[in-house]
Amino acid sequence: MHAFKPPFAYGHASDPDWRVALADALAMAGSQALTGTLGFLYLSDEFENDLPDLLAELKLRVDVQHWTGCVGIGICATAQEYLDQPALALMVTDFPESDFTVFSGMTTVLSTQPPLLNGVPPYFAIVHGDPATSALPELVQHCAGMTQSGFITGGLSSSRGKGAQIADKTLHGGVSGVFFTDQVAIATRLSQGCSPIGPVHIIGEAHSNVVGTLDDRPALDVLYEEIGEVLARDLQRAAGYIFAALPVQNDDRGDYTVRNLIGVGTDQKVVAIGEYIEPGQALMFCKRDGGSAREDMLRMLDELEKLVAGRSIRGGLYFSCLGRGEGLFGPDSAELRLIESRLGHFPLVGFFANGEISHDKIYGYTGVLTLFLGD
Repeated sequence: MHAFKPPFAYGHASDPDWRVALADALAMAGSQALTGTLGFLYLSDEFENDLPDLLAELKLRVDVQHWTGCVGIGICATAQEYLDQPALALMVTDFPESDFTVFSGMTTVLSTQPPLLNGVPPYFAIVHGDPATSALPELVQHCAGMTQSGFITGGLSSSRGKGAQIADKTLHGGVSGVFFTDQVAIATRLSQGCSPIGPVHIIGEAHSNVVGTLDDRPALDVLYEEIGEVLARDLQRAAGYIFAALPVQNDDRGDYTVRNLIGVGTDQKVVAIGEYIEPGQALMFCKRDGGSAREDMLRMLDELEKLVAGRSIRGGLYFSCLGRGEGLFGPDSAELRLIESRLGHFPLVGFFANGEISHDKIYGYTGVLTLFLGD
């Protein structure tokens, strides 16, 4: 028989004074948080300038030396969203120190080699990144390539400041996070916030981020045809509702990365998107609305419920796009409460990101949920 492993200690709180918020979160976490091996900490960008002092105080209050996390404009916790208000959420784990290693300072794909845990490469990683870092997609792929599974999850910091990360200390730029061995049981899935409105097209003529033709037709004609006459007459309105989606190659789940429509050329009948593209790539147009987002969220939670298959959930991390939350799911922490309604009450922390990481790619308008499983 396996020994029962309790849920992780966690706490969250909101207050203009970071000292009060930290004290309240630790009080919620209780005595179990006083000792541990690895902590996750997510805090509002209002606290970013205070992060070095906050982290030092946290290490004095609890005997947990390893921390990872970052700042966000919004913070996630169990059934609770803190959007655009000073808040923090923390979770303390008890993984054996031989089963994880915190990393930081990764700014180029040439700067690091795969770490060894128990003599072998890590199996999985939680990764935080700075959206202002050049070659960020390549760095994310590099991180994933250093794991045996080729799979990582995480998010890009969102901030009106410098977008600080935490990797045992405060840092900026590049990517950081924590690698795990395969002894740390996880289950993870991604939920799209958009749904396709037409078929998959093949890009013909293209230059940089400008799509000239789709299926040998002018790209703008294809867009107009799929979004309808009303939106075609008001492209400004369409830009907040209609997006480009690039299907992920060799993905059996049908995932796609969503990118903004950033302009059209009516004379040349071209469409510009927020991503560099090449001829031969697949592209489809999609819409973002609360109904389709909720439907896909329920699909993700159903899949995770099957993956968990009766095992306990010790804790979880949720990285959701800034474009989701209340604006997409409605008020009163509806997005976070949806998770609790399907998977039950368990410790959950995370943040609203400026890009979400799943597998080896950076997504947008998605929610990425990662669960740490017990017996």
